[in-house]
Parts: sequence; C-alpha cells; structure tokens
Amino acid sequence: MEIRKEQLTRYISPLREGGSLPALAEASDGYRYAVKLKGAGHGVKSLIAELIGGLVAKAFKFKVPEYVFLYLSPLFGITEPDQEIQDLLRKSEGVNVGLHFLDGAFTFDPAVNRLDSLTASKIVWLDAFLVNVDRSRQNPNMMIWNNELWLIDHGASLYFHHSGKNPEEAALDAFPYIRTHALLPYADRLEEADKLMRQAITPRTLNKIVDLLPDEWLIEEGDDLSPNQKREGYKRFLTKRLANSHVFVEKAIEERNRLNNGK
Repeated sequence: MEIRKEQLTRYISPLREGGSLPALAEASDGYRYAVKLKGAGHGVKSLIAELIGGLVAKAFKFKVPEYVFLYLSPLFGITEPDQEIQDLLRKSEGVNVGLHFLDGAFTFDPAVNRLDSLTASKIVWLDAFLVNVDRSRQNPNMMIWNNELWLIDHGASLYFHHSGKNPEEAALDAFPYIRTHALLPYADRLEEADKLMRQAITPRTLNKIVDLLPDEWLIEEGDDLSPNQKREGYKRFLTKRLANSHVFVEKAIEERNRLNNGK
C-alpha cells in the first residue's frame, strides 16, 4: 500500500467557501487535484481523517479518488492576490493531501439517483464505523462520475481526535449522528452489511493504512506523544471499533426505525 508523492506547481482556485477551503491545484505530474491544506479549518487532523477515511473506504472497494501526498513549497502561490489565501498557503507548507479531481462529476442525490439498499447499507455502515458526521442530506459528499458512485471528503471522520478522548473509549461510541446520514432511509439491510463489511477488512489492513500517516502530521507543539504513539491510538480505535461494530449498527437500525416512524 503506497501513496505517490508530487510537488504542487500551480494554484488554480479555491473550490468552495467554508472552513476547510480546499483548493483546486496542479501538481508536477500534470494532473489537477482537490487539495486539502493543513493550514485550514481543523488543520492537520482533518488531513489525517481524510486519508484514513478515504483509504478505509477504498479497502472496502468503494470508488474513491486517488490520494496523493502533495508538497507545498514556501514559494508556492506567492503571486496569489487574495491575502486570506496567501496566509492559508503559508500555513500549509510541507506535506498536504490531494484527491484526483473528478472533472465533470455531479453531486449524487439519493432522492433522484437510484442506489440499491445493500450498497446504501454498506455506506451507512462505513460512515458509522468512521464516525463521519459529514454525509448528510444537505451535504452528501457523494459524486456521480463516469456513471459511477464515488465517495469524497472524509475529513470530518474520526472526530474523537479533536477532543482528546481515549481512543478505546471512543471506539465504543454508538454514533447517534448517523440519524442525519443521507442514505439512512434506504439502508434496510444493515445487519447483512455488518457481516459483509466485517469480513471484507482485517486489523492488519487498518494498521497498514494508519502507518501511511506522515510523521509531520503527528507532531504537535506541547504534545509529548511520538508519531508512532499517535499511530497506535488510531490503530486501537479502528480495530476495537471493528470488533464492536454491533454497537453502531444497532444504533443505526434504531435511528432508521425512528425516522420511518416519523419520530
């Protein structure tokens, strides 16, 4: 499991308003990327969540844009006239993460675009597993590209790491926010999805994904934990959550039943 490394060569434009302010940029391989900058929003932790969340989704065979580590040099974007963006770029020097830009993709709307109930159940399972709070009906973060469904934007996953909560304790979170999931109304095969998803990934694969995190993302001023100690925290969270998936599956079923009953 490897991730390519490229140099950012051209800032094109911000992709949207908001705290994360991702950028559309070109890299040394000539391709365009949606770049998550570590100087924005929740900072480097959103990049950690993005990488882990996206690669876990990919391990489950969902379609996810290719991830590339993108190095931003001190001179990058120096001609950018917008002072706010210049400040953001200066704070983002070093390793950032880019997702291959899906040119021409459009937002998936579950009310319009058909999706079978097992796939919907698997995506709900995935986001409950990752504690991803950002696949709501207002912002589904699913795209149609080349007539296929693609999952994007996992930066709001693993939200426990913003609170300093113990990873093993956080792994047992029932995740009530699943009630806002865009696909929950269509996810009527959650128990079946649970069996299939648990069979589709191993702790070894999860550990390999976490091992890809760059050291510089795991070093915080005033924090005595080493990068490897922090990686171990993410590994403990993911492996314990996988072993206890019934906790969030039961909650998702409960919330779906409540939704269907109009409560």
